Amino acid sequence: MNWNGVTVGFALTGSHCTLEEIMPQIQRFIDAGATVVPIVSQSVLTTDTRFGKAVDWQQQLRDMTGSDPITTIVEAEPLGPSKKLDVMVIAPCTGNTTSKLANAMTESPVLMAAKAQMRNQRPLVLAISTNDGLGLNSANIAKLLVAKNIYFVPFGQDAPEAKPNSLVARMDLISETCEAALNGKQLQPMIIERFQYS
Repeated sequence: MNWNGVTVGFALTGSHCTLEEIMPQIQRFIDAGATVVPIVSQSVLTTDTRFGKAVDWQQQLRDMTGSDPITTIVEAEPLGPSKKLDVMVIAPCTGNTTSKLANAMTESPVLMAAKAQMRNQRPLVLAISTNDGLGLNSANIAKLLVAKNIYFVPFGQDAPEAKPNSLVARMDLISETCEAALNGKQLQPMIIERFQYS
């Protein structure tokens, strides 16, 4: 797809082990001509982990997109009336974010941006990464699966023997899922086999 003239909101939440996998997907949009608006959760904004320092992730986003990440609810709120985003991605989308989105809780810049996108009846794409996808969070995922204008990056169990409740999206399918979503379609198959048996 030619992404020239398309504005993609790209929100990152605190599945820190997945951030390195996400960055090339942001670059794919940029290389294809899209304008990317970065949005980060409080966890990504402030938490240093063994997977990287918060300031380094933010700087990488600035370098790639040419924009400062949206980091507050106040900064995210104008995305609604401005109708700036053609499509919005939350990747990785944690169980915490999934739960709050499914229950209409707006207490972070990512959730405010998502609310703005839903207000405008424009596509919201979720790339889940949660250790509880087949646990208590399965009810929240089910609520979002039937919600209008919400689409899922194809996902599956990533480690069924060690973490039987864990679900992770195929992050390399984010762009393809967004393209389908802009056409009002869910990329199929949505539930995939991620785990490779030896």
